[in-house]
Amino acid sequence: MLLASHLTDEALLEELTPIMDNLMEASRDMDFARHTRDFSPRLKSFFTPSHLIEACTKYQQEKGFFTGKRKLVALFRRPDSIAVIWVQHFTKVAGDYVAEAVFIESNGRWLVDHVMVF
Repeated sequence: MLLASHLTDEALLEELTPIMDNLMEASRDMDFARHTRDFSPRLKSFFTPSHLIEACTKYQQEKGFFTGKRKLVALFRRPDSIAVIWVQHFTKVAGDYVAEAVFIESNGRWLVDHVMVF
């Protein structure tokens, strides 16, 4: 059972949103150390600097940058994680995109165990 099971959705989002903001900003800057600072050991085990550069170069050329206007769609409480889905927008293209992240607790700290924008 998550230690955060006693937190409201709003309180959880206050903790998780800054982590997602950092991911977005660090991917914009292609800053591997900052982008991965909140990754779980599992995610760190296979995500490399070349993955970040390749993915960021592709989305930035095609779609532009992430806008700061992310809107919550849903927060899912799981036995061992929290999954959050937002609507995300880009600067070069119109439309709604999905930003999702799965967070796990480890030693009183939230870690990103999966993240994707599509």
